Amino acid sequence: MPIDGQEKPERPRGIAFAVPPLLLEILDGDIVDEATDAIVNAANNEFWMGAGVAGAIKSRGGSDIEREAIAQGPVEPGDCVMTSGGRLAARYVIHAAVMGQDLKTSAELIDRATHNALATAEAHQLESIALPAFGTGVGGFPVDECARIMIAAIRAHATPATSLRLVRFVLFGRGAYQMFVRVATQLLRTH
Repeated sequence: MPIDGQEKPERPRGIAFAVPPLLLEILDGDIVDEATDAIVNAANNEFWMGAGVAGAIKSRGGSDIEREAIAQGPVEPGDCVMTSGGRLAARYVIHAAVMGQDLKTSAELIDRATHNALATAEAHQLESIALPAFGTGVGGFPVDECARIMIAAIRAHATPATSLRLVRFVLFGRGAYQMFVRVATQLLRTH
């Protein structure tokens, strides 16, 4: 919308890193808008969808997503299930149990959930997924440590056999976006 008769400048939406054979993108945005094959929900192990990313997915995609997920649970924290995408632009939702009913997470759970989300996408031959920053909302996990764990998991997953060609982090808020970009630059742009 114009301000004082001038167009508001468009801020950059994201940055990309080559992690052959896939592309890792980091965006500042809303994950429910993504049209990737799947988006990933940072879930609890019983898959009820309350606040944060889960609440946004349920609100936009419909309560059938929650019903489908709950029917497959509970699971051990760190495990994943996949459901339809309901009314979302993404065809599927991968529900990664980043925490138990206590709503607490850890580096180990974030690592397991990230690896399992990538493996779930792989098992269904998906080519693109979008992920949030696991455990940094309700779970209160530090964003910088989350970024290190999740980016390292993606780097480890990037083998010639992977069906994935695009992994996208969609982060809510400029601070989380900037932290993920900083960590990715440190971990992926080595000299």
